[in-house]
Amino acid sequence: MAKNDKNNNNGKMTVEEAGRKGGEATAENHGQEFYEEIGRKGGEATSKNHDRSFYEEIGEKGGNARNNNNDNNNN
Repeated sequence: MAKNDKNNNNGKMTVEEAGRKGGEATAENHGQEFYEEIGRKGGEATSKNHDRSFYEEIGEKGGNARNNNNDNNNN
């Protein structure tokens, strides 16, 4: 993880640190329902913008990645 080295970075936070802090603040302010709702909204938006072939393609990619991972773990 990146460290906030004030001597080398002029006291500025890295993008990674800013994202982590923002995510932590969001998690403190919102519960599980918030994340369920934004996930549902994102899924609905994705389904409106993509057709069946999109889901077939990402499903195939996921299956291939899973198979490759299983192959590497079985050696």
